[in-house]
Amino acid sequence: EVQLQASGGGLVQAGGSLRLSCAAPRSRLNDYAVGWFRQVPGKEREALLCSDDDGVQVYVGSLKGRFTFASANVKNAVGLQMNSLEPEDTAVYYCAAGHKCSSNEAYFWYWGQGTQVTVSS
Repeated sequence: EVQLQASGGGLVQAGGSLRLSCAAPRSRLNDYAVGWFRQVPGKEREALLCSDDDGVQVYVGSLKGRFTFASANVKNAVGLQMNSLEPEDTAVYYCAAGHKCSSNEAYFWYWGQGTQVTVSS
């Protein structure tokens, strides 16, 4: 079983940046497709972007150019660089690992615990 640890969330002003990290201390994260999701209270969890052997897919148009995969400062981890943050980006952010990228979260087997991102106006 792969244990994922999401971190890096926090409070940021609109227009600012944050980098989230998704670490798998006991697994080879490169062996899996890695996706980022977010959830706002009262709404369904939303697929954001995903990376696998076929490349990176972005599922939310408003994120293109603002959210990108990035390197992480720890081994066996991936980062999510978030720039030009907007109050609408406020959510709990999750990373997940699975066999292949999909916007359907059923394709992901392992999930991190989520990290809160709050963007103030």
